[in-house]
Amino acid sequence: MRILLFTGKGGVGKSTLAAATACASAAAGRRTLVLSTDAAHSLADALDVPATSEPTEAAANLWVQHVDAQDRFERSWADIQGYLLTVLDVAGVDPVAAEELTVIPGAEEVLALLEVRAQARSGKWDVLVVDCAPTAETLRLLALPEALGWYMTRVLPVERRVVKALKPVLTRAAGVPMPGDSVFDAIERLHADLDDVRAVLTGPETSVRLVLTPESVVLAEARRAYTFLTLFGYSVDAAIVNRVFPDEGADEWRRAWVEAQRRQLEDAADSFAGLELRTSVYRASEPVGRDELLDLAESVYDDSDPLAGGVSVPTMTVRSTAGGLVLSLPLPLAAQDDVDLVRKGDELIVSVSSYRRLLTLPSGLARHRVVGARVRDGQLQVRFAEPAAATTDLSEGAL
Repeated sequence: MRILLFTGKGGVGKSTLAAATACASAAAGRRTLVLSTDAAHSLADALDVPATSEPTEAAANLWVQHVDAQDRFERSWADIQGYLLTVLDVAGVDPVAAEELTVIPGAEEVLALLEVRAQARSGKWDVLVVDCAPTAETLRLLALPEALGWYMTRVLPVERRVVKALKPVLTRAAGVPMPGDSVFDAIERLHADLDDVRAVLTGPETSVRLVLTPESVVLAEARRAYTFLTLFGYSVDAAIVNRVFPDEGADEWRRAWVEAQRRQLEDAADSFAGLELRTSVYRASEPVGRDELLDLAESVYDDSDPLAGGVSVPTMTVRSTAGGLVLSLPLPLAAQDDVDLVRKGDELIVSVSSYRRLLTLPSGLARHRVVGARVRDGQLQVRFAEPAAATTDLSEGAL
């Protein structure tokens, strides 16, 4: 199946464009679900249908769903929350306050991704269009499965063994109950589910579309999103610039906007070189309902297939050179000063601004040493050599 994720700064029209793309897909005869993980219900408003927590048919071949994050939270977090409530009860915390303390901020939005995975694995749909939360929230959510994986493979097994061996002693010493197998099992199930979310969203049939408006602040955020999404292995196949003023019939006030937008469009073309760049003209009225959304999709995609993906870029490659092996990781729009690199054991820790990814080195590289690194032509290039030939070690250094 084809999966498209739409994201962008709040208010740029990503929900409308996600809905328009879904309408075009359904009109072509594909069974299409358009699903929102955003707490706002803009998607249903754009389609002019009620917001529902289960897929509801909105038109021929088109279903719409707003994820019930609270329901997902209760199903996936119940065992873990139950243990935390027990601990807080022993500590004398008021039950109402304890309930609030055991709800991790942002957890509901994270668990909304599980519904995306469930629908993708259901086999019911030809196309899944996901209206994501605004950019910053989306980036945090998409980075979580891999970050949690590090904890699950390295920390949790040790914790589980220690607690199992010392549970009677720890319970008496601490005065509070230690977590049982059901708690650890719940954490492991949650990790497995989120790991599968990542597998679905980084698969060959999945891509992200960035939605922006021709404004400098919005473009800057879209550029950062492009870099960070690529860092975490998500494929971006297009950028859609929304609400572009038409040239014709402009009065003096609007001509100034047209000129300002023209400069931003030129910057966008440079920023997203290699991606499909599409534009959507600022309309006289807000497109609401299936017919208007189909008209919007036609204007954005012209005669091309709205589901067609762009050129697939490998997330990580390794090649041989005369001086050794070179690992390349795409980091579009990143400058060398933006990137930090640390080698720890068989992992590379790549940091770009506030985002960090832990890359497990392929087995062929794990025994080699890092002898140099640079950012060039939108890629982080890390050079490796045999241990005996190495002259530099970045095991504790930075790029």
